[in-house]
Amino acid sequence: MAVVAGSVFLSPFTSAATGENRGDVHLPRATVRALVSFSRFGTRGWSSTEVLSIEQSASFVRGLGRTKLSSKRSPRLGSKRFAKAHGEGKQIGPVSATMAPPRPSLNPEKGAEEENDDGESVGTRDVVEDENIQETPEKGEEEAAFVWRENWYPVSLIEDLDPSVPTPFQLLGRELVVWKDQQGEWRVFEDKCPHRLAPLSEGRLDESGMLQCSYHGWSFKGDGSCGAIPQAASEGPEAKARFSPRACAITYPTLVSQGLLFVWPDEKGLEKASVTPPPMLPPEFDDPNYSSVTIQRDLYYGYDTLMENVSDPSHIDFAHHKVTGRRDRAKPLPFKVEKSGPWGFKGANNDTPKITAGFYPPCYYYNKIELPVKLPFIGEKNWEILICSFNIPMAPGKTRSIVCSARNFFRFTMPGPAWWQLVPRWHEHWTSNKVYDGDMIVLQGQEKGFLAQGGDVNAQYSKFTFTPTQADRFVLAFRNWLRKHGKSQPDWFPEANLSQPLPSTVLSKYEMLDRYEQHTLKCASCRTALEGFRTWQKVFWGSTIILAAGAGVPPDLALRALLAVGSISSAALAYILKEKEKNFIFTDYNHSKID
Repeated sequence: MAVVAGSVFLSPFTSAATGENRGDVHLPRATVRALVSFSRFGTRGWSSTEVLSIEQSASFVRGLGRTKLSSKRSPRLGSKRFAKAHGEGKQIGPVSATMAPPRPSLNPEKGAEEENDDGESVGTRDVVEDENIQETPEKGEEEAAFVWRENWYPVSLIEDLDPSVPTPFQLLGRELVVWKDQQGEWRVFEDKCPHRLAPLSEGRLDESGMLQCSYHGWSFKGDGSCGAIPQAASEGPEAKARFSPRACAITYPTLVSQGLLFVWPDEKGLEKASVTPPPMLPPEFDDPNYSSVTIQRDLYYGYDTLMENVSDPSHIDFAHHKVTGRRDRAKPLPFKVEKSGPWGFKGANNDTPKITAGFYPPCYYYNKIELPVKLPFIGEKNWEILICSFNIPMAPGKTRSIVCSARNFFRFTMPGPAWWQLVPRWHEHWTSNKVYDGDMIVLQGQEKGFLAQGGDVNAQYSKFTFTPTQADRFVLAFRNWLRKHGKSQPDWFPEANLSQPLPSTVLSKYEMLDRYEQHTLKCASCRTALEGFRTWQKVFWGSTIILAAGAGVPPDLALRALLAVGSISSAALAYILKEKEKNFIFTDYNHSKID
């Protein structure tokens, strides 16, 4: 996918005289114009020879490097840098078909590994064994297994949360509600009123700023304690009911860091949460020489499907052709995993541009792309793009993608607070959603294919797939981590129904590509822009009718013609807005029709 995930890929420029690759890239004016043209596109990937980056938000919340931890009487957690460094022709009637040679059987001594034509093993074990990469656990992790519920998970971008209403969310199969209390602290409760288990997300914030259940009006304070039971008598045992522990909502530790709201999915985990830093965006996101943007969207395929996708830069030139890539510019991508362990993995390429990537479980994927360039009239520069994606397991077959990106060039094509950054965030999201759409149906089909195989996909990945190139190294590294340390899937809460069909197996193409439900309703910028589009449509249709009616009144032919032209122009503008409105709701995507 895009936003994701991958990295920026540019072919090294080659000397016309010597045919040698040169590390420093001199960009002629034509190339600079091309880069300007393409630099606006992208969310999770880039072209092989053009710098394309993710532009998902208008103004990434700056100055929020401070970190706040909240729960019942919770201490403050200071902002810190994330601690972990990261065959022959056969005639069949009138049709000629080419038959491939039979697939060789697995070597029983190699288990689930396969052999290529040179006798070298390929598959998930290549990442650790075939490249002489050894597990390198951090201090104290030698015997520790990864614990899914003892980690911070981002649930939303702060700028997209509405503080005036409760917001539902899912995490690891559990229904949660996000709201802001009367002290201005973001809170996360289990989405269940202790009275009769009605969803608190259907409630409201009452006059005193408490979260009120819409069923019987029970209200709850920020620490989860019950503030009011309208049906309780003012005296006697009923008056004391609200002080019972059974009247309390279940609360989870929360933390605000760098414009993201994090939750710790263990109601008893405050002590450990208070000493555990969240995954941190790199310092470039607070550097005034960089511009940053964000986007989030809920996707109807599984956590492992999305994580595999964001670990795979080689799909960009094909899945996102003419959006952030070009089919004719695909090239070998010599990636190598440098370190791996329970903490995740990190690696890089040996090419220009320099691409560094890392996975830090449970859901953080980091990319940094460095490109030395020589520009006319400017001289030598080092262009950098950073792509940080959070891929949150909401429920089986449903994942939230939050992507934050930053770069230090062509900043005028990005949304931002500066007067010269005129591109609105919602317009940038139109392109970002094209990237999501380009992956959506492909990943839906891939997930169906894996499910049809049955069994543990991670344990049999090299049996189900054929991955002989270095471009797939990070994909294999993730599958290896998930199999070895992550128990092959997230640790879902008991209420997560693992027996029901996954969304990708039952949803239609329209439902899979539904931008309105997956993004617009959850994005403050796009939600507001859509309301504006619809308001202006009403204005222009009204103007059309008024001008058309008025065109038949004046005796002056010139004035009548002017009113008629105005009516037609107003109708045209209303029609254009109606067509553009589709970018907030649904746009079909067909790879075969993109030349």
